[in-house]
Amino acid sequence: MVERFRDRHEAGRRLADALGTYAGRDDVLVLALPRGGVPVGYEVALALGAPLDVMQVRKLGVPGHEELAMGAIASGGVRILSEDVVESLGIPDRVIATVAAAEEHELDRRERIYREGRPFPDVRGRIVILVDDGLATGSTMRAAAAALRAQGADRLVAAVPVAPKETCDALRNLVDEVICAVTPESFLAVGEWYEDFTQTSDADVQELLRRAAAARPRRL
Repeated sequence: MVERFRDRHEAGRRLADALGTYAGRDDVLVLALPRGGVPVGYEVALALGAPLDVMQVRKLGVPGHEELAMGAIASGGVRILSEDVVESLGIPDRVIATVAAAEEHELDRRERIYREGRPFPDVRGRIVILVDDGLATGSTMRAAAAALRAQGADRLVAAVPVAPKETCDALRNLVDEVICAVTPESFLAVGEWYEDFTQTSDADVQELLRRAAAARPRRL
């Protein structure tokens, strides 16, 4: 039986063990997907001696069933749709546009409060490790990967503590390396693999970003 993670911080430390080949490199950048991915990314960044920042991505939830992703958006105007979900549910374009507009508003809000005036780091020529607390469909990770490819990242590594094997396999077509610490045969939701899956707050994200910057005071 696969052992559950105590919380996101423990998950990050366990995930970092699988990323040891990237430790101590000057060209590595850890980008966490807010909000739940930030505690995980914080531990990964500390273990690798790498800078930590955030990649703004928002899931596009199906109206009335918001936990089901029909796609995702990312900074830079990137939109990824899960065509199978859209087609099987017959979701019209106007509904997608309405949901996307609301999520873009939230994405912009988080950009302001998380970055605190800092510009997005230059990813050109760098190894970017994209971190989340887990994946279900992988739509948010795909949107983040597409945005970073467009910005010139040299190598993309998708790293998560837990995800279905098929989701990890599908990501391999979009990034250079996929690290899934645990790929359980039975997977219903990310939260079931954590003993403590308390929601990460905006204040938590801000505090972890500040602590990571203080632990490694160098310019991105």
